[in-house]
Amino acid sequence: MSTKVAVVTGGNKGIGFAIVRALCKQFKGDVYLTARDVGRGQEAVGSLASEGLKAFFHQLDINDLNSVINAAAFFKEKYGGVDVLINNAGIAFKVADTTPFAVQAEVTLKTNFFATRDMLTHFLPIIKAGGRVVNVSSIVSSRALNQCSPALQQRFRSEDITEEELVGLMQQFVEDTKKDEHKQAGWPEMAYGVSKTGLTTLSMILARRLSKERPNDGILLNACCPGWVRTDMAGSKAPKSPDEGAVTPVYLALLPPGATAPHGKFVSEKEVQPW
Repeated sequence: MSTKVAVVTGGNKGIGFAIVRALCKQFKGDVYLTARDVGRGQEAVGSLASEGLKAFFHQLDINDLNSVINAAAFFKEKYGGVDVLINNAGIAFKVADTTPFAVQAEVTLKTNFFATRDMLTHFLPIIKAGGRVVNVSSIVSSRALNQCSPALQQRFRSEDITEEELVGLMQQFVEDTKKDEHKQAGWPEMAYGVSKTGLTTLSMILARRLSKERPNDGILLNACCPGWVRTDMAGSKAPKSPDEGAVTPVYLALLPPGATAPHGKFVSEKEVQPW
């Protein structure tokens, strides 16, 4: 039996770190904490070691395509693929941030949608049979969706939307913000929300593709909301601790062998949510 492996992006702090900690306790295999910054990543692994937990570190910057490709090659060579992938890395501007909205839109979508899509493009082919893929989205994705025009809502909820069409819509949002025409075009004033609407929709598209192209592999892919969690990103007023925020992503990562659901769903508090 080859060793199983779980990979968590953005694992050096916040929810990502809490996910790694939980997997170290519950996952039967090697757990990799990945982060952009080698020093911070290794420090986080050291912090877990002081709790008696063993995680491995691998440098991974999802915004750097070479880093993504190199990481995929590493896990393919060392483990023959990946059993659990949790795409947790993401960014959000603070509410009080005065950065122009068009810049916020471009930067936020670059990481939360386009870079996460790069991860999925390069890692999905190496997800092993019985694998689990969890994309950490947000309840804000459905809030943003509900504030889109009826035409946009219809496309994001459609069963026949393609990855190419979705990518086009995400690019269109960024372009519309640069011309300050996003509201007329039916978009909400929510860069983070739109980025996560894209990620949740992408999760549904890729899940359908897995069911079609690898029907016998039993891979489950879902998007989830960890909840409002006390992190650098979400602030100190949030009601949940990072460990509480990790509960739903870890639940989806550890769905038992042979489980057939949820798949291609948006999950919060371990429950499938309407989309």
